[in-house]
Amino acid sequence: MTDSPMTDSPLKLFVLDTDDLAIVSTHLQDAVVKASDLAFLAREKRFAFVCNRFDWTAAAVEGAAQRRRTGMRFERVSAVKARGVPKGSDTVLDLLTLRFEPGDGPSGTIELVFAGDAAIRLTVECLEGAMDDLGPMWACEHQPVHG
Repeated sequence: MTDSPMTDSPLKLFVLDTDDLAIVSTHLQDAVVKASDLAFLAREKRFAFVCNRFDWTAAAVEGAAQRRRTGMRFERVSAVKARGVPKGSDTVLDLLTLRFEPGDGPSGTIELVFAGDAAIRLTVECLEGAMDDLGPMWACEHQPVHG
């Protein structure tokens, strides 16, 4: 299989509003992340994780099931709450979506929703973040399927 310039280019996306978050959420749908790869850096007010995201663009354009290592970070995070996420374990979580619930002014809550009723809620001053692909794609056996 040859890499096409369109699908092999790493993504770098910024999140500054709900439209940006929706785009990033689409790209991260079905990403797999180890619980131990989730981190809240309280002093920096940052929540970050690395994951293996399914490349939906490559699947649509080339019909290829591929993943790539990707980093995601959210800034201006004041608190983190988790449900069903074992802290520091190698449990693999399947990311389904990212949502934003507005609060007062630009503040609100970002929710990372995982399969199996697991979730993480980030209390944020405003929407600010970035998604960066960290390396090349690799072939995977299966494309995620939604019922």
